[in-house]
Amino acid sequence: MKIERVESIVLLERFHLVRVHTDDGIVGLGEVSPMNAAVTHAFVENVLAPLVIGADARDIERVWHRMFHSAYKLGPMGAHLNAMAGIDIALWDIAGKAAGVPVYVLLGGRVRDRVEVYASSMSRDMEPVEEARRAALLREQGYRAYKMHSATRWMYDSGPDRTVETVREVRAATDDAFEIMVDVNNAYLPHTAVRVARRLEEYRVFHFEEPIAAHDYDGYARLVSKVDIPIAAGEQSYTRWQFRDLIVHGAVDIVQPDVVKCGGISEFLKIAAVASAFNRPVTVHNTQPVVGTMAHLHLWLSVHGCLYPQEYNIERHALRDEWPIAARGPVVRDGWIEAPTEPGLGVELDEDVVSRIRST
Repeated sequence: MKIERVESIVLLERFHLVRVHTDDGIVGLGEVSPMNAAVTHAFVENVLAPLVIGADARDIERVWHRMFHSAYKLGPMGAHLNAMAGIDIALWDIAGKAAGVPVYVLLGGRVRDRVEVYASSMSRDMEPVEEARRAALLREQGYRAYKMHSATRWMYDSGPDRTVETVREVRAATDDAFEIMVDVNNAYLPHTAVRVARRLEEYRVFHFEEPIAAHDYDGYARLVSKVDIPIAAGEQSYTRWQFRDLIVHGAVDIVQPDVVKCGGISEFLKIAAVASAFNRPVTVHNTQPVVGTMAHLHLWLSVHGCLYPQEYNIERHALRDEWPIAARGPVVRDGWIEAPTEPGLGVELDEDVVSRIRST
């Protein structure tokens, strides 16, 4: 089963999908994190596709290493791993379709039959009372956990920050069983993160995500040693080696790989194994609600360490709400997603919609 063609698809000049075509007629679908579709599209077409065309699509590990090591000096932390993710996910989709089983079967089978997701709010401009009303409404819709983004990203203590006020209002508007998570996107210097974390502990926040600079491992270790609230990080880590350092040197409590960023399903599995060896749970970073969510779903179902509710983007998303590209994809009911039964990832694209919004 040879890889015959790698098709890089940019939608609405922002979102990036990859289809891998084989000489057996099986086509796999993957997604690339939409950080900069022009860059990752060029990376797929000019760097990765020439490396994988002609390879056996079943040799996923061999293909992954070829993509990683042959292009290593172009930068493995960022666009390189993002672009690799699209191809790797597509190869796992092919493997599942060829075997006639869902991808999670190939990953060792299910450790759970369905997955709980939390409502992830991406809004940064809501007043605390408004955000509290939203959280309460989502609670009524069946979600048992909510994440907010309440500070200026990468502000180094100097930007607008509504974190404590918003958490206070959300806790007052919901019951004690409702979990609150806070993501400030590297907003604080370490000493400020300690002070804010201690305030958040008063309102029983479940986890405090990326409070300081992504690779300040010493800062994370100092923070973790001074507070009780679980510290989560990993959105900006891409390989098993970075996650090893995040745990060993940064001492974070919860790790957050993203399958469309970290080189795909193959590397996610290795990151999860590292986390398991250090007894750390996985709560993923996931903002892409169609292909990305389905790729994550197979991992959530089969990786034991995915113990807690996982991230699901509740904001309007162009590929789900305005231009629904999935003829079949993830369905959230009462805050849960059931295991798919179709071979492969279980995503089928609406080709008419794709053709109407395709940029390249």
